[in-house]
Amino acid sequence: MATLLLMQARGRVTAAQVATELEVSVATARRDLEALSAAGIPVYPQSGRGGGWSLIGGARTDLSGLTAGETRALFLLAGPAAQAAPELKFALRKLVRALPHTFRADAVAAADAVVVDPARWGRADPQAPAVLENLQRAVVDRRRVRIEYLRKGERTVRTIDPWGLVDKETVWYLLAGTDRGQRTFRLDRITDVVALDEPAVRPIDFDLQAEWSRIVERMEGRRAAASATVLVSADLAPILADQQGRNCTLLGPAPDGRVRAQITADTAKMLARQLAGWGADVEVTGPAEVRSELVALGTELVRNNS
Repeated sequence: MATLLLMQARGRVTAAQVATELEVSVATARRDLEALSAAGIPVYPQSGRGGGWSLIGGARTDLSGLTAGETRALFLLAGPAAQAAPELKFALRKLVRALPHTFRADAVAAADAVVVDPARWGRADPQAPAVLENLQRAVVDRRRVRIEYLRKGERTVRTIDPWGLVDKETVWYLLAGTDRGQRTFRLDRITDVVALDEPAVRPIDFDLQAEWSRIVERMEGRRAAASATVLVSADLAPILADQQGRNCTLLGPAPDGRVRAQITADTAKMLARQLAGWGADVEVTGPAEVRSELVALGTELVRNNS
Protein backbone atom coordinates (compact mmCIF):
# COMPACT_ATOMS: atom_id res chain seq x y z
CA MET A 1 0.00 0.00 0.00
CA ALA A 2 2.74 2.45 0.93
CA THR A 3 4.67 1.71 -2.26
CA LEU A 4 1.59 2.23 -4.43
CA LEU A 5 0.75 5.50 -2.71
CA LEU A 6 4.32 6.64 -3.17
CA MET A 7 4.25 5.83 -6.88
CA GLN A 8 0.94 7.63 -7.32
CA ALA A 9 2.27 10.69 -5.52
CA ARG A 10 5.63 10.77 -7.36
CA GLY A 11 4.70 9.37 -10.76
CA ARG A 12 7.97 7.48 -11.08
CA VAL A 13 10.28 6.09 -8.39
CA THR A 14 13.51 4.15 -8.19
CA ALA A 15 14.07 1.24 -5.86
CA ALA A 16 16.56 3.41 -3.96
CA GLN A 17 13.94 6.15 -3.45
CA VAL A 18 11.38 3.62 -2.20
CA ALA A 19 13.98 2.16 0.16
CA THR A 20 14.83 5.59 1.58
CA GLU A 21 11.22 6.72 2.01
CA LEU A 22 9.93 3.47 3.52
CA GLU A 23 13.04 2.59 5.54
CA VAL A 24 13.74 -0.76 3.91
CA SER A 25 16.73 -2.10 2.00
CA VAL A 26 17.09 -1.48 -1.74
CA ALA A 27 16.82 -5.23 -2.30
CA THR A 28 13.52 -5.36 -0.37
CA ALA A 29 12.18 -2.36 -2.28
CA ARG A 30 13.09 -3.99 -5.60
CA ARG A 31 11.46 -7.29 -4.57
CA ASP A 32 8.28 -5.43 -3.54
CA LEU A 33 8.11 -3.59 -6.84
CA GLU A 34 8.63 -6.84 -8.77
CA ALA A 35 5.97 -8.55 -6.62
CA LEU A 36 3.47 -5.81 -7.47
CA SER A 37 4.11 -6.31 -11.16
CA ALA A 38 3.83 -10.12 -10.83
CA ALA A 39 0.53 -9.72 -8.98
CA GLY A 40 -1.02 -7.94 -11.96
CA ILE A 41 -0.67 -4.34 -10.77
CA PRO A 42 0.17 -2.21 -13.86
CA VAL A 43 3.68 -1.43 -12.62
CA TYR A 44 6.64 -1.57 -15.01
CA PRO A 45 10.34 -0.72 -14.86
CA GLN A 46 12.18 1.54 -17.29
CA SER A 47 15.91 1.18 -17.47
CA GLY A 48 18.52 3.77 -18.34
CA ARG A 49 19.12 7.34 -17.30
CA GLY A 50 16.01 8.88 -15.73
CA GLY A 51 14.42 5.45 -15.45
CA GLY A 52 12.57 3.88 -12.57
CA TRP A 53 9.25 2.23 -11.82
CA SER A 54 5.91 3.71 -12.93
CA LEU A 55 2.24 2.87 -13.09
CA ILE A 56 1.33 2.23 -16.71
CA GLY A 57 -0.48 5.19 -18.23
CA GLY A 58 -0.60 6.92 -14.85
CA ALA A 59 -2.99 4.20 -13.66
CA ARG A 60 -4.51 4.64 -10.21
CA THR A 61 -5.42 1.90 -7.73
CA ASP A 62 -8.49 1.73 -5.51
CA LEU A 63 -6.33 3.15 -2.74
CA SER A 64 -6.11 6.43 -4.61
CA GLY A 65 -9.78 7.01 -3.85
CA LEU A 66 -8.94 8.00 -0.27
CA THR A 67 -10.20 11.49 0.43
CA ALA A 68 -8.79 13.74 3.13
CA GLY A 69 -11.71 12.80 5.40
CA GLU A 70 -11.26 9.08 4.76
CA THR A 71 -7.53 9.34 5.45
CA ARG A 72 -8.29 11.05 8.75
CA ALA A 73 -10.83 8.34 9.66
CA LEU A 74 -8.33 5.59 8.81
CA PHE A 75 -5.63 7.05 11.04
CA LEU A 76 -8.10 7.81 13.86
CA LEU A 77 -8.98 4.10 13.93
CA ALA A 78 -5.51 2.69 13.41
CA GLY A 79 -3.58 5.15 15.57
CA PRO A 80 -4.67 3.79 18.99
CA ALA A 81 -3.96 0.20 17.93
CA ALA A 82 -0.49 1.20 16.74
CA GLN A 83 0.40 2.29 20.28
CA ALA A 84 0.32 -1.36 21.32
CA ALA A 85 1.53 -2.93 18.04
CA PRO A 86 5.00 -1.84 16.84
CA GLU A 87 4.40 -3.46 13.43
CA LEU A 88 1.29 -1.36 12.81
CA LYS A 89 3.05 1.77 14.03
CA PHE A 90 5.83 1.15 11.53
CA ALA A 91 3.28 0.49 8.76
CA LEU A 92 1.43 3.73 9.49
CA ARG A 93 4.68 5.66 9.39
CA LYS A 94 5.33 4.23 5.94
CA LEU A 95 1.84 5.21 4.80
CA VAL A 96 2.26 8.75 6.08
CA ARG A 97 5.42 9.19 4.04
CA ALA A 98 3.65 7.95 0.93
CA LEU A 99 0.57 10.15 1.31
CA PRO A 100 0.19 13.36 -0.66
CA HIS A 101 1.81 16.25 1.24
CA THR A 102 -1.55 17.94 1.83
CA PHE A 103 -2.81 14.84 3.70
CA ARG A 104 0.22 14.16 5.89
CA ALA A 105 -0.30 16.65 8.72
CA ASP A 106 -3.91 15.53 9.28
CA ALA A 107 -2.92 11.86 9.15
CA VAL A 108 -0.20 12.31 11.79
CA ALA A 109 -2.52 14.38 14.01
CA ALA A 110 -5.29 11.79 13.69
CA ALA A 111 -2.98 8.91 14.58
CA ASP A 112 -2.00 10.73 17.78
CA ALA A 113 -5.48 12.03 18.65
CA VAL A 114 -6.86 9.06 20.59
CA VAL A 115 -5.64 6.68 23.30
CA VAL A 116 -7.55 3.50 24.16
CA ASP A 117 -7.47 2.40 27.82
CA PRO A 118 -9.33 -0.93 28.31
CA ALA A 119 -9.50 -0.73 32.13
CA ARG A 120 -12.78 0.83 33.26
CA TRP A 121 -13.48 3.07 36.23
CA GLY A 122 -16.91 1.77 37.30
CA ARG A 123 -19.91 1.72 34.99
CA ALA A 124 -19.63 2.48 31.29
CA ASP A 125 -22.05 3.73 28.65
CA PRO A 126 -21.60 1.79 25.37
CA GLN A 127 -23.01 4.67 23.31
CA ALA A 128 -20.45 7.20 22.07
CA PRO A 129 -21.04 10.78 23.27
CA ALA A 130 -22.79 13.04 20.77
CA VAL A 131 -19.92 15.55 20.87
CA LEU A 132 -17.21 12.98 20.07
CA GLU A 133 -17.02 13.57 16.32
CA ASN A 134 -16.75 17.35 16.67
CA LEU A 135 -14.03 17.05 19.29
CA GLN A 136 -12.08 14.54 17.19
CA ARG A 137 -12.14 16.99 14.31
CA ALA A 138 -11.00 19.83 16.57
CA VAL A 139 -8.11 17.76 17.95
CA VAL A 140 -6.93 16.77 14.46
CA ASP A 141 -7.39 20.27 13.00
CA ARG A 142 -5.74 21.87 16.07
CA ARG A 143 -8.66 24.29 16.52
CA ARG A 144 -9.82 25.89 19.76
CA VAL A 145 -13.36 25.09 20.89
CA ARG A 146 -15.96 26.56 23.20
CA ILE A 147 -17.73 23.95 25.29
CA GLU A 148 -20.65 23.83 27.69
CA TYR A 149 -19.71 21.62 30.63
CA LEU A 150 -22.04 20.23 33.28
CA ARG A 151 -20.52 19.27 36.63
CA LYS A 152 -22.30 18.79 39.95
CA GLY A 153 -25.39 20.45 38.51
CA GLU A 154 -23.52 23.59 37.47
CA ARG A 155 -23.24 24.48 33.77
CA THR A 156 -20.20 26.49 32.67
CA VAL A 157 -18.96 27.76 29.31
CA ARG A 158 -15.24 27.40 28.67
CA THR A 159 -12.86 28.09 25.79
CA ILE A 160 -10.22 25.38 25.61
CA ASP A 161 -7.42 23.96 23.46
CA PRO A 162 -8.26 20.28 22.77
CA TRP A 163 -5.11 18.13 22.90
CA GLY A 164 -6.28 14.53 22.77
CA LEU A 165 -9.05 12.03 23.50
CA VAL A 166 -9.05 8.87 25.60
CA ASP A 167 -11.49 5.98 25.18
CA LYS A 168 -11.52 4.32 28.60
CA GLU A 169 -13.70 1.31 27.78
CA THR A 170 -16.46 3.45 26.20
CA VAL A 171 -16.10 6.28 28.75
CA TRP A 172 -14.48 9.15 26.85
CA TYR A 173 -12.20 11.83 28.26
CA LEU A 174 -10.71 14.97 26.70
CA LEU A 175 -7.31 16.32 27.70
CA ALA A 176 -7.14 20.03 27.02
CA GLY A 177 -5.36 23.24 27.80
CA THR A 178 -7.28 25.97 29.64
CA ASP A 179 -6.50 29.36 31.14
CA ARG A 180 -5.87 27.44 34.38
CA GLY A 181 -3.56 24.87 32.87
CA GLN A 182 -4.16 21.32 31.72
CA ARG A 183 -7.56 19.83 32.53
CA THR A 184 -9.39 16.54 31.89
CA PHE A 185 -13.08 16.59 30.86
CA ARG A 186 -15.57 13.74 30.65
CA LEU A 187 -17.31 13.86 27.29
CA ASP A 188 -20.67 12.77 28.70
CA ARG A 189 -20.68 16.02 30.70
CA ILE A 190 -20.00 18.18 27.63
CA THR A 191 -23.39 19.31 26.33
CA ASP A 192 -22.24 21.47 23.39
CA VAL A 193 -19.12 22.08 21.29
CA VAL A 194 -18.46 25.03 18.99
CA ALA A 195 -15.29 25.06 16.91
CA LEU A 196 -13.62 28.47 16.80
CA ASP A 197 -11.61 30.01 14.00
CA GLU A 198 -8.52 30.10 16.19
CA PRO A 199 -5.55 27.72 16.28
CA ALA A 200 -5.23 25.63 19.43
CA VAL A 201 -2.09 26.05 21.51
CA ARG A 202 -0.51 22.67 22.27
CA PRO A 203 2.84 21.94 23.99
CA ILE A 204 5.43 20.86 21.46
CA ASP A 205 6.51 17.89 23.55
CA PHE A 206 2.97 16.77 24.48
CA ASP A 207 2.64 12.95 24.46
CA LEU A 208 -0.99 11.86 24.90
CA GLN A 209 -0.19 8.29 25.93
CA ALA A 210 2.42 9.34 28.49
CA GLU A 211 0.24 12.10 29.92
CA TRP A 212 -2.76 9.80 30.27
CA SER A 213 -0.58 7.25 32.09
CA ARG A 214 0.37 9.95 34.60
CA ILE A 215 -3.28 10.93 35.08
CA VAL A 216 -4.29 7.30 35.66
CA GLU A 217 -1.50 6.84 38.19
CA ARG A 218 -2.64 9.90 40.14
CA MET A 219 -6.30 8.87 39.98
CA GLU A 220 -5.58 5.30 41.01
CA GLY A 221 -3.64 6.59 44.01
CA ARG A 222 -6.66 8.60 45.13
CA ARG A 223 -9.24 5.93 44.33
CA ALA A 224 -7.29 3.27 46.25
CA ALA A 225 -7.04 5.34 49.43
CA ALA A 226 -9.59 3.04 51.12
CA SER A 227 -10.21 -0.66 50.53
CA ALA A 228 -12.49 -3.40 51.78
CA THR A 229 -12.34 -7.18 51.60
CA VAL A 230 -15.65 -8.83 50.76
CA LEU A 231 -17.12 -12.26 50.19
CA VAL A 232 -19.47 -12.83 47.25
CA SER A 233 -20.96 -15.95 45.67
CA ALA A 234 -19.05 -17.43 42.76
CA ASP A 235 -21.85 -16.68 40.28
CA LEU A 236 -22.05 -13.01 41.34
CA ALA A 237 -18.28 -12.42 41.52
CA PRO A 238 -17.91 -11.65 37.77
CA ILE A 239 -20.85 -9.21 37.98
CA LEU A 240 -19.26 -7.41 40.93
CA ALA A 241 -15.93 -7.24 39.08
CA ASP A 242 -17.63 -5.88 35.96
CA GLN A 243 -19.52 -3.23 37.93
CA GLN A 244 -16.49 -2.02 39.87
CA GLY A 245 -14.02 -2.22 36.98
CA ARG A 246 -10.44 -1.42 37.96
CA ASN A 247 -11.59 -0.90 41.57
CA CYS A 248 -12.19 -4.64 42.07
CA THR A 249 -9.62 -7.42 42.41
CA LEU A 250 -10.81 -11.01 42.75
CA LEU A 251 -8.55 -12.71 45.29
CA GLY A 252 -9.68 -16.32 44.93
CA PRO A 253 -12.02 -18.82 46.57
CA ALA A 254 -12.85 -18.75 50.28
CA PRO A 255 -13.24 -21.94 52.37
CA ASP A 256 -17.06 -21.73 52.19
CA GLY A 257 -17.04 -21.68 48.36
CA ARG A 258 -17.58 -17.95 47.97
CA VAL A 259 -15.06 -15.66 46.31
CA ARG A 260 -12.89 -13.16 48.17
CA ALA A 261 -12.54 -9.76 46.51
CA GLN A 262 -10.92 -6.43 47.31
CA ILE A 263 -12.81 -3.24 46.49
CA THR A 264 -11.14 0.19 46.53
CA ALA A 265 -12.53 3.73 46.61
CA ASP A 266 -11.68 7.25 47.75
CA THR A 267 -13.03 6.81 51.29
CA ALA A 268 -14.62 4.24 53.59
CA LYS A 269 -17.95 6.04 53.25
CA MET A 270 -17.75 5.80 49.45
CA LEU A 271 -17.02 2.08 49.75
CA ALA A 272 -20.07 1.62 51.95
CA ARG A 273 -22.26 3.43 49.43
CA GLN A 274 -20.97 1.28 46.57
CA LEU A 275 -21.54 -1.98 48.47
CA ALA A 276 -24.84 -1.17 50.22
CA GLY A 277 -26.87 -1.92 47.11
CA TRP A 278 -25.65 -5.51 47.10
CA GLY A 279 -27.44 -6.20 50.38
CA ALA A 280 -26.95 -9.72 51.72
CA ASP A 281 -25.23 -10.84 48.48
CA VAL A 282 -21.97 -9.27 49.67
CA GLU A 283 -20.41 -9.70 53.11
CA VAL A 284 -17.80 -7.14 54.13
CA THR A 285 -15.18 -8.86 56.27
CA GLY A 286 -13.09 -5.76 56.90
CA PRO A 287 -11.91 -3.29 57.77
CA ALA A 288 -14.09 -2.31 60.72
CA GLU A 289 -14.33 1.28 59.46
CA VAL A 290 -16.18 0.21 56.32
CA ARG A 291 -18.49 -2.08 58.31
CA SER A 292 -19.28 0.85 60.63
CA GLU A 293 -20.10 3.06 57.65
CA LEU A 294 -22.46 0.37 56.34
CA VAL A 295 -24.23 0.19 59.69
CA ALA A 296 -24.55 3.97 59.79
CA LEU A 297 -25.88 4.02 56.23
CA GLY A 298 -28.41 1.29 57.02
CA THR A 299 -29.57 3.11 60.15
CA GLU A 300 -30.03 6.29 58.16
CA LEU A 301 -32.03 4.51 55.48
CA VAL A 302 -34.32 2.90 58.06
CA ARG A 303 -34.85 6.22 59.84
CA ASN A 304 -35.63 8.13 56.64
CA ASN A 305 -37.98 5.50 55.23
CA SER A 306 -39.84 4.27 58.30
